[in-house]
Amino acid sequence: FMINIYGKDQCPRCDMAKNIAEQGGIEYVYKKLGVDYTKEDLLEIFPNAMSVPQISSDDTPIGGYPEFSRWIQNKDN
Repeated sequence: FMINIYGKDQCPRCDMAKNIAEQGGIEYVYKKLGVDYTKEDLLEIFPNAMSVPQISSDDTPIGGYPEFSRWIQNKDN
């Protein structure tokens, strides 16, 4: 499977999300705000998003960095 990470420049949590995906051997596509998507696009996928990153798996929203971190831990169990 592959995940999508919606992030932006100068975003430490976006970088952390990419790092834990790489460490977990999870393939991902990084989408950058203003280049690959707009704020409106993000809110269509993640209606309650208040910040980036927002992460999805196969078009199923996972959430932000804390939710993704928990998702990774649960995936390994």
